[in-house]
Amino acid sequence: MSETLSKLPLKTSSQIEGKGLFVSSKAESQILSICRGEEHKGQRLRVTVDGGGCAGFQYILSFDENIQEEDILFSSPQKVEIVIDKMSYEIIQGSTIDYVEELIGAAFVIKNPNATSSCGCGNSFSVI
Repeated sequence: MSETLSKLPLKTSSQIEGKGLFVSSKAESQILSICRGEEHKGQRLRVTVDGGGCAGFQYILSFDENIQEEDILFSSPQKVEIVIDKMSYEIIQGSTIDYVEELIGAAFVIKNPNATSSCGCGNSFSVI
């Protein structure tokens, strides 16, 4: 990927160890566009890892205005905010959130260096 990546700084009082989180400029632009729309105005992208899918874990992306006590908040210089709960962060730290447009559609994609395998459709993954 020749895309520009930004490492998102923490915007939370929690002292979190780890590799951080990265976002491509395409993903950042798309998140900003969605969060400026009427339906998701003032919300943040929430990334959750949940058990399920054919490989063991799956990503759930949603837009949310709430921050829970166990959440970690990342913020880019362009004011893109991404919320991840501490359990999910353990699994996806060091990951890159990208936005990919193809002939069959467009979607956010998480490139997780901690994933050891994924299913054929790419929607679920496993870690050791």
